[in-house]
Amino acid sequence: MAATCAGPAELGFVEEAPAWRLRSEQFPSKVGGRPAWLGAAGLPGPEELACALCGRPLAFLLQLYAPLPDRADAFHRGLFLFCCRAPPCCAGLRVFRNQLPRKNDFYSYEPPSEDPPPETGESVCLQLKAGAHLCRVCGCLGPKTCSRCHKAHYCSKEHQTLDWRFGHKQACTQSDYLERTVPDHNFLFPEFEIVIETEDEITPEVVEKENESEIMGSMG
Repeated sequence: MAATCAGPAELGFVEEAPAWRLRSEQFPSKVGGRPAWLGAAGLPGPEELACALCGRPLAFLLQLYAPLPDRADAFHRGLFLFCCRAPPCCAGLRVFRNQLPRKNDFYSYEPPSEDPPPETGESVCLQLKAGAHLCRVCGCLGPKTCSRCHKAHYCSKEHQTLDWRFGHKQACTQSDYLERTVPDHNFLFPEFEIVIETEDEITPEVVEKENESEIMGSMG
């Protein structure tokens, strides 16, 4: 992918990265997985994230960290792209913006550390720092809850049914299981970090065809 402006073009490359680098507090650019929302204000709800053709929930495709340092309300800004994965749609692209001022209640005023935190496990965060609960399947706002345990949150009936089939039926009353285990629902895209460099920093050997085909194959 490439972005152009008045200066040099910026090129993005997908690379594998440890889970901690793709969390919200690192302000990542990434493909796949669950969206790393910055804050709860202005997040799209289930109606906005429903495919206009088939009505099914859209899947998170990628996000780009695109800060606007000259704007106090958008010092941190992320652009989030969603699409429909359900045939025959496989389209329905929709973009959303999520932003915060530099001084906020959730993240440090200073840039994030490049060192891994003490806890670098693979646990999935299903609640924003602002308190909003997220869907166990897609990581978007989850206003619905399981009527039995009232602890599992979902964006839609479809995702609640999917999670029920993938193990929540057996684990519904086990609160510790809910907190530490989220199954693979075969809904999310494979997750990679997007590393962005300006065009004049790129050397020919950076992009090798065999590496490119390997990454594209894994995303296919």
